[in-house]
Amino acid sequence: MLEIACFEFTSAEVALKSVADRIEFCANHDLGGTTPDFYEFRSLKSNFSKPIYVMIRPKGGPFFYSDAEFLQMKNSVIEFAEGGADGFVFGILNEHHEIDEEKNAELIELAAGIPSTFHRAFDRTKDLEKSIQTLIKLGFTNVITSGGQPNAMEGKEMLKKLIDKYSYKINILIGGGVRSENIAELKEFTGGRFFHSSAVKKYDTFPTDDEIKRLKLNCG
Repeated sequence: MLEIACFEFTSAEVALKSVADRIEFCANHDLGGTTPDFYEFRSLKSNFSKPIYVMIRPKGGPFFYSDAEFLQMKNSVIEFAEGGADGFVFGILNEHHEIDEEKNAELIELAAGIPSTFHRAFDRTKDLEKSIQTLIKLGFTNVITSGGQPNAMEGKEMLKKLIDKYSYKINILIGGGVRSENIAELKEFTGGRFFHSSAVKKYDTFPTDDEIKRLKLNCG
């Protein structure tokens, strides 16, 4: 399964027309991804049938949110759920960089059965095995991770460990620097079956159909 992270409308159109299995739709690449524009999302939903997972994140920076920001996140989940979101991507940590069970549980409840992905805030936590057990208990369907390292190639040992122990309980999406030239190695080493990439090559601005096809071919 190949998911493409899309940070604006043009990238989303490219990915949805391609061989990607689904997209993660968000805004503000420079902030690491924030909640996208609702009307852009609705336009994509009206023109494409592939699943669109929506990022729910009111700001960049740390994954700890004020009461007002958390309310904004809850309202976004409700709005995008009513708008036809196929999945959500979010992740809330507490001030100790651990998973905030209460707040994440509230968002999952509001999602009302729509699959939820915990994003790479997971890699900020101190004990990845403890954290993934918490995500499983909370009911997350997916987690995006680079194995606690800056990129998936550096974190491949931990990725293999997590996949070996927990992939039958939660889908582990390998993300972080995943490109066509390393996805086959990552798959072979880790045994992973789920991949997350922006499909943007080093000197490009947007994903290309060619890179998405290569990613899909090399992880197939």
